[in-house]
Amino acid sequence: MVRIWEEDAKNDLAWFLEYDGRGAWQPAPHLNLLCEKLEAVERGEIKRLMVFMPPRHGKSEVVSKKFPAWFLGRNPDKEIIISCYAADLAYDFSRIARNTFAEWGPRLWNLELADDSSAVGRWGIKGHRGGLTAAGVGGPITGRGAHVAIVDDPFKNYEEAASETIRAKVLNWYKSTLRTRLAPGGAIVLVMTRWHEEDLAGILKKEFEEGDGEEWDIVSLAAIAEDDDILGRKPGEPLWPERYPLEELEATKNALGSYLWAALYQQHPAPAEGNRFKRSWFRYFDILGDHVVLYIPEAEPKKYLLSQCWCFQTCDPAGSEKDSADYFVLGTWLVTPARDLLLRDVLRERLEGPDQPKLFEQSYKRWHPRPRFQSVETKAMGLTLFQTLRRSGLPVRELKAETDKIIRALPIMARMEVGTVYFLRNAPWLGEYENELLYFPKGKHDDQVDMTSYAGIVIAGKTYLGVMDKPKGW
Repeated sequence: MVRIWEEDAKNDLAWFLEYDGRGAWQPAPHLNLLCEKLEAVERGEIKRLMVFMPPRHGKSEVVSKKFPAWFLGRNPDKEIIISCYAADLAYDFSRIARNTFAEWGPRLWNLELADDSSAVGRWGIKGHRGGLTAAGVGGPITGRGAHVAIVDDPFKNYEEAASETIRAKVLNWYKSTLRTRLAPGGAIVLVMTRWHEEDLAGILKKEFEEGDGEEWDIVSLAAIAEDDDILGRKPGEPLWPERYPLEELEATKNALGSYLWAALYQQHPAPAEGNRFKRSWFRYFDILGDHVVLYIPEAEPKKYLLSQCWCFQTCDPAGSEKDSADYFVLGTWLVTPARDLLLRDVLRERLEGPDQPKLFEQSYKRWHPRPRFQSVETKAMGLTLFQTLRRSGLPVRELKAETDKIIRALPIMARMEVGTVYFLRNAPWLGEYENELLYFPKGKHDDQVDMTSYAGIVIAGKTYLGVMDKPKGW
């Protein structure tokens, strides 16, 4: 039985981790996927691999501590370079890899460390040419070659990643130094915490997507699953529930704030200031009892009775429930006596067309004050929805997509820039909503942007006065 286990450990990285862990290793689907990708690197099938996972989810344990020992056991004449933001961290990874090889090399592969392998900066294998070199980013790796180069977190923290100077320095080091040390057919494994949209991974990924760079195999796993999860998780499912249940992740999200959460845990670093929509434009409000409280930078909050405000809704309907389709998005807005625009709620779901009218009815009844009208984009499937809602007696109004998305967004952008648009503070939908605005027009989805743009168009088009009659039967 022991010999079978040893044979499995020699040939299968996931088994090696269990063998090495002596029962302490916790296998998980995301770690098994990572092992499969690294095995493909070892076989020469993957030449460029990016790995993005949340902090403390095992990526460095597998990639930088254990994989090098397993790889060199199977390939004792090949060389590995490990580089991190600091030499000390690279040395720590090297030390663990060396000690792992020293323990299991003789038993599994009949291999031993070279006699001069006491230094963690460089160690080799007795009777073979292979070994491992460790250095910090920008450190001394000239004169060394690599069949596998591992870059594990080239930035120490957000301050470094946010520095244009440091980002340029890291990119230059990667292209002029690390990249040139590869042996023919060599592989690069880039393991990163995503701090910034233009960090090393962001630049290399952009070059690849635009056809100007090398082809990368990308493993990007969010702490809480989103659409098209490569593990097949449903949206909202945690990545490693045995260690980090959903409740703990939600608490972390609240503690970090939407920007850092999206970058570090969801692998979506938004532009720090934003593309078209600017983060500095974002303002917030609370509903406290029967009042709305608007928070104004460097000024006293404004207060209005909720009964003084009126309500309307804007909708960007989806045409399909398929994964490739956009979402059905319904926004609920309040308008103050001073015509400040307050986003009270965002409903965002994948819905088939027949299920959408019920959601409109429920949302109309939910709010006080009741929406004076519900505005619906009538492009494509939206026309059918609009006609159905009108027949039901709901106070619907037609929105026509007569211009492109950027032009449609101009009225709401103007309002936000002068500080008359507010979002409900600490709302559960706020993080994803803000990130979509910041990414626009480069993001994967823009349905929440469209819903927001329509609110700007609606409120700019006419001053709505007086009480609107309730639909019949409501």
